[in-house]
Amino acid sequence: MLTQRTRHQNALADALPVLSPVKSRQRAAWSSGDYAVIGATLQITGETLCEALDVRSGQRLLDVAAGNGNAALAAARRGCIVTASDYVPALLERAAMRAEADGLALECVVADAEALPFPDASFDLVTSTFGAMFTPEHEKPAREMLRVCRAGGKIGLANWMPDGFIGELFRLIGRHLPPPPGLKSPALWGTVEHLEALFGAAATVTVERREFNFRYRSAAHWTQTFRTWYGPVLKAFEALPPAARESLEADMTALVARFNRATDGTMVVPSTYLQAVIVKN
Repeated sequence: MLTQRTRHQNALADALPVLSPVKSRQRAAWSSGDYAVIGATLQITGETLCEALDVRSGQRLLDVAAGNGNAALAAARRGCIVTASDYVPALLERAAMRAEADGLALECVVADAEALPFPDASFDLVTSTFGAMFTPEHEKPAREMLRVCRAGGKIGLANWMPDGFIGELFRLIGRHLPPPPGLKSPALWGTVEHLEALFGAAATVTVERREFNFRYRSAAHWTQTFRTWYGPVLKAFEALPPAARESLEADMTALVARFNRATDGTMVVPSTYLQAVIVKN
């Protein structure tokens, strides 16, 4: 007999969108490992974003590329009517499990951030924390988030900045394993200029530079966690020959040493991100 959770898992899997080859490879990367292991540590960024948006109980909120649901759960805790969307069903299942554990209402919809299956102006608020920034064609998710947000509504984003720890990690991986030609860097979403270009014609963009602290037992613990559970890093290690893997691991360890502010052998590494509140005209 199928349990309610199994039926939910099957429904999510059956709803998989048809994706381009590039996005199919990306989805495979994010489906590998278990991003939720890392994503759960980022919960504070979803809470902070909801406070910046000044969310109100009863508002309709869509979390785009929601992953395991940090912003979605933060909004649900504040009484919003929340839909979490992502193109990786396993991550939405983790979001649903977290919502159930906390007694929160959460609708999960498998969806491509570049082609959202929702009517125009159907949400008061749209969020994305370290999610939409990883889409191949940046203009498409921006256009879609604007489309589904009502006039006067708000779009809230948290995006890693190019000059921070994760921005440097992106560059480091790119040196070892160059991305496909023509693919824009996700770290562009962490710049004011790029957000203005994407949203400025139809909205007012306000940004704040913030920091998230990665806290791990050591640099080695962080490296092992990311190469085991964080899909893009896991896939990079899988694609490299053994000697190149050792070089990448050494470079990741050196990167932590550059940013680490802990002096007791542990790892406390601040990573800058851009928090944006975008009010649709």
